[in-house]
Amino acid sequence: MNLFYKKPRPERGLTLVVGATGKTGSRVVERLTAKGVTVRLGSRSATPSFDWLKDSSWDACLKGVENVYISYSGDLAVPDASDTIEAFIRKAKRYGVKRAVLLTGRGEDEALLSERALQSSGLTWTIVRAAWFNQNFSEGAFADLVEAGQITLPAGTTPEPFVDADDIADVAVAALTESEHSGQIYEVTGPRLMTFSDVASELSSATGREIEFQDVPHDAFISGVEDSGAPHEVLWLLDYLFTTILDGRNAYLADGVERALGRPPKDFSDFANDFAASRLWGAVA
Repeated sequence: MNLFYKKPRPERGLTLVVGATGKTGSRVVERLTAKGVTVRLGSRSATPSFDWLKDSSWDACLKGVENVYISYSGDLAVPDASDTIEAFIRKAKRYGVKRAVLLTGRGEDEALLSERALQSSGLTWTIVRAAWFNQNFSEGAFADLVEAGQITLPAGTTPEPFVDADDIADVAVAALTESEHSGQIYEVTGPRLMTFSDVASELSSATGREIEFQDVPHDAFISGVEDSGAPHEVLWLLDYLFTTILDGRNAYLADGVERALGRPPKDFSDFANDFAASRLWGAVA
């Protein structure tokens, strides 16, 4: 045993968390703050305000920042997202940012453009490629379906290794505060493949309520979303996710959580039981 070994000193510079009110960003903020890291919130509601659609808002947010967590509002697969990310990274470098951690999606060829922009920027970088979040069923787009007791989506029987947002945040925080994660691409998934029918079964067991999965035709689903008045970008993204990303390309497990943190990822059943215990799903006592 080397008695003179010292654990690498955490990076304590001012850290901008873009997407600070989102599923992963809010968790990154919480963890960094607990570590004593000074955090600047990157969101439209913060002061100074951050807006991906207004690059003039980026300047005040980047001033004095050393590290940045980048979570893009929407999805990096959407048209023009890579151009926005590249412009943001260029500006971040001009303001003296040293380290950036970028959240991307697994299997998204379009997202690779944003990854390459960061990799070639000259900044110290880490990329976190994530599977679909567990929290989509509690905080996100599918939460209302779960509450209604019927998950009606065009998901078929394709399995997905759903990952917990807590694990994503833990990996991101490690990358922001520990030098050994520099230059790493962490593909993060949960510990098992699950169909949406499996998800419904797990949620039913956890909540004590009957929650069913009903597969619906893709075209009918998209038409229903369109009829609801959803914005075009939401319509495009849902169409992309269920026709492209859920085509089986991601039906395998990855070791990103374990490589980054030295522990296995959280299982969906643990997520469901923890969240049901909060009674936010109306779980029975």
